[in-house]
Amino acid sequence: MAEPRGDLRSNEPMAGHVSWRAGGVAARAYFPADLDDLAAFFARMRHDEPMLTVGLGSNLLVRDGGYDGTVIFTQQALAVLRVEDDGSFYCEAGVPSPKLARFAANEGRADAEFLAGIPGTFGGALAMNAGCHGGETWNHVEKVLMLNRRGERIVRTREDFEIAYRHVGLKAATDEVFAAAWLRFPSGDAEAARMRMRELLDKRSATQPLQLPNAGSVFRNPPGDHAARLIEAAGLKGSTEGGAQVSEKHANFIVNPNGKASAAEIETLIGRVQAEVFEKFAIQLRCEVRIVGVRL
Repeated sequence: MAEPRGDLRSNEPMAGHVSWRAGGVAARAYFPADLDDLAAFFARMRHDEPMLTVGLGSNLLVRDGGYDGTVIFTQQALAVLRVEDDGSFYCEAGVPSPKLARFAANEGRADAEFLAGIPGTFGGALAMNAGCHGGETWNHVEKVLMLNRRGERIVRTREDFEIAYRHVGLKAATDEVFAAAWLRFPSGDAEAARMRMRELLDKRSATQPLQLPNAGSVFRNPPGDHAARLIEAAGLKGSTEGGAQVSEKHANFIVNPNGKASAAEIETLIGRVQAEVFEKFAIQLRCEVRIVGVRL
């Protein structure tokens, strides 16, 4: 069995690894050297060890009591991005989604531009079928490379998954994580794709509070409606809970303006928004962000 080559740390503060800049510590954190190294590390882990994979931490809240398990950081390790001989794109889970969008555009492909507006790694985009501006990640996935807790690589097709709006789940396994995927994009014009990305990013900058710590859209859009519209109609835009605030720029964002909000304050504000929207409109907003760890 190969020796892991990465960096294993104890009591790693997670506030520096999540875009909300809040939360507790991880009992253990592993920064693998590459995919082979991550497989070797998995092979040595206890099979019942709680585990969480993190890319850019843009869709995650770790409660103030911390995470009693091992957090795997993929961004620097699972970073291979290439065009295969058959014209498909091989992209590992730690590649930032905007980098994949730019790479596809420079290769003269179309329909990948929406990925420029997803502020996370490709692994996160795979796990939640991330999308925006009419595009969704799994519209372009041909097959995926999974890694299980024994360090084994498994190639799976779309048929192995339940794929829905902001949700992807394996039908017959629970101990596998996304390592990479093969995608296909149609031919297009490189300059047109770059122009489309600039337009999308300009729109994102104009409508979202990107200058403040946030985790992207907090709630999924309910069928036929928009979470932001419901939150604003409920009079919650600008509402605060300690250092956390419903963004005054986009109501489906919760921001940490001074970097002083606790994870508990953010989570309490999320619950308040859900409760008040349900009371006024009888619509249950479902969280798009992942919340893990122990409450203090």
